[in-house]
Amino acid sequence: MWRRTYLLLVLVRLWFALSPSYLHPDENFQGPEVIAGEIFSYPVRRTWEFTSEHPVRSVFPLWPVYGLPMLLLRWLWVGHGNDGEVPPIAVFWTLRVLMFVLSFVLEDWAVHELVQSPRHRRIAILLVASSYVTWTFQTHTFSNSIETLVVAWSLVLIDRILDTSSQQTSSLLASTVLGVVSVFGAFNRITFPAFLLIPGFRLIPLFWKRPLSLAVLVASALLTVIIAVSLDTSFYTPHSINWSDLVRNPVITPWNNLRYNMSPANLAQHGIHPWYQHMLVNIPMLLGPAAGLLFFQPHLSLRLYSAISGIFVLSVFQHQEARFLLPTIPLILSSVQLPRNTTVLRIWVGAWVLFNVALSMLMGLYHQGGIVPGQVFLSKQPDATEAIWWKTYMPPIWLLNGKNEVLRTQDVMDLEGSKLLEELGRLATCDTPADRRNNEYLKESNGTYLMAPLSATWLDAYLPNKGLDGLRFREVWRHTQHLNLDDLDWAEDGIWATLRRVIGRRGLAAWRVTKSC
Repeated sequence: MWRRTYLLLVLVRLWFALSPSYLHPDENFQGPEVIAGEIFSYPVRRTWEFTSEHPVRSVFPLWPVYGLPMLLLRWLWVGHGNDGEVPPIAVFWTLRVLMFVLSFVLEDWAVHELVQSPRHRRIAILLVASSYVTWTFQTHTFSNSIETLVVAWSLVLIDRILDTSSQQTSSLLASTVLGVVSVFGAFNRITFPAFLLIPGFRLIPLFWKRPLSLAVLVASALLTVIIAVSLDTSFYTPHSINWSDLVRNPVITPWNNLRYNMSPANLAQHGIHPWYQHMLVNIPMLLGPAAGLLFFQPHLSLRLYSAISGIFVLSVFQHQEARFLLPTIPLILSSVQLPRNTTVLRIWVGAWVLFNVALSMLMGLYHQGGIVPGQVFLSKQPDATEAIWWKTYMPPIWLLNGKNEVLRTQDVMDLEGSKLLEELGRLATCDTPADRRNNEYLKESNGTYLMAPLSATWLDAYLPNKGLDGLRFREVWRHTQHLNLDDLDWAEDGIWATLRRVIGRRGLAAWRVTKSC
């Protein structure tokens, strides 16, 4: 029975992986968009992490995770006789399927390895497989999702090193791989070592007895560091590098990242949170009913100690987003015990199902769900030369399939309505008879598009304008599975009115904007 349930949950995970929700801009701009610009001819937008004087993002973990699949896809595309470049949307869905496979294989396998009791293992795997975090965040291209896998497998390797019944050869192999994985994890996210603080202490007595294991771990780690620093230095140096560049001017991105995050002024640009944000807000938001089980006879294990050390260290930093805690989710879910009372258990299971279904539909289907389809729509509009995105997340321009060579994308999420009209008035093309006929406007050489959620009621007063004066808005596209949770105004509109506006008027629309000339 549990195997059929597990396979059903795997299919649910795949379905959400193939849904176009957009959880955060970082899932594109901190990984796929950068590497896509290196492999394909897509014009891309590099964010400040890659363009600052001291870059804080490493490309070392990006190449094996995203670069190799892209190279393989390009090779298959050309090998089958296809002309031109691989369509960006094909790359996008390939990476989503890749993240699903990584989650399904590596995450579930790690849980299977870490939990020793067969009965507890089945429960742990089902809990992880039925979590909306696994369905959504883990199937998106976040560095946090990769960190989740690296943390889990680091714990597996530590367990194998600590296994006294294993042969020395197995211990040495595990130590070698742990050295590589640890460096990979640190270059992927500087928060990674926080999850190995307590588990790492358990290795000290063993390394004291087996110094050869420590030696091979350090050697493999140092070699990996040299490779990582070389790749980063080559990427961020405008000329071909040599050994003197690596010695005199190496680009050490984890160090740059750490220095940046140690500055309160820098963190204030991204949002300041109280120290208890992770424990009292983010953990319940990610775990729901499972958060309460932590306080009732949890399984004390290496997994739970790893989660505790990670939460503690991350709580020291003042900028705290829920996705930073993704590595703790499988660790905690595999360390809780379900209620023993049958009635209480049924109530808990019902609450767990409702919580994850609701959050998965919100985050996995509707959350900014129109942005990716919207970019695909714009890529097919021959007249589009200006696109203004208002009250949405920053759109990934690499999905424009080369259209971004002539299409300028502006992200004006927080712009005031009056300023938006001024910008549209400056960019709008002259209204012609073709604009008033079906699809005739596509023959124009220039066109300005406004992409905005239907919940932006401020636009309502201007949309019906059919007169000679002012701007004219023609709706040419709509995607109904889109919710904008960054447009909540509880104080001014009230709770019910806000929910009715944001949920009742869900969707993202594209308007072609013209004016009288």
